[in-house]
Amino acid sequence: MTAIRQHEALAQAYHGITAVVAGLDDAALQRPTGCRGWLVADLLFHVLCDAQRALVALASPAAGPADVDDVSYWRAFTPGGNDGASVKHAWWVRRSAAAFERPSGVVRIWTDTAPAAARAAAAADSDGHVTTQGHVLRVPDFLATLTTEAVIHHLDLVVDLPDAPLPAEAPTRVAVATVDGLLSDEAVRPTGWDDREYLIKATGRVPLTDRDRRELGEAAGWFPLLG
Repeated sequence: MTAIRQHEALAQAYHGITAVVAGLDDAALQRPTGCRGWLVADLLFHVLCDAQRALVALASPAAGPADVDDVSYWRAFTPGGNDGASVKHAWWVRRSAAAFERPSGVVRIWTDTAPAAARAAAAADSDGHVTTQGHVLRVPDFLATLTTEAVIHHLDLVVDLPDAPLPAEAPTRVAVATVDGLLSDEAVRPTGWDDREYLIKATGRVPLTDRDRRELGEAAGWFPLLG
């Protein structure tokens, strides 16, 4: 996927999340999600922090070379690798989202911030580098990490919102390519999985079935691939 398409994929990913939350009332924003302990407003706040991080990183170019790419970046986030830090972050997000007078306050900030992050991504030097979370990445790879996270959390957001739209095709392809990279060239996903099932099972949202494990073979032991 080219650099131009990477920023377009991110814009579509963020627009897809906006399409999910923009019309929700405060009650719907307090529905559960695919992230344990987080309501829709909590998870949206978490993704909002990603969009804010994107604005900071894209406005702060870094010297290369990159030390990770769009796939190897995720290996620092091994599922269950640091449960204490994960619990602290989850609690901080809940408390931060709850500080708003109403859950819809998170939506208002998201709808201002997400398009700004997408515009910054479109304007960024595709040959440049940025630094984020202790790593240096090429700009296109950085945008791919943001897109992957947005797609996965979009799927988390709609767990209890059956009428909500699903992620668009282009950003979904970015997320699938990331998971493919983590799975390695030697393993193939089960033929019965569509992209959505692949992503939710690769991220541990839904456990593998016995059939899944038979089809995956040794690769089943690598799941979840991404937290």
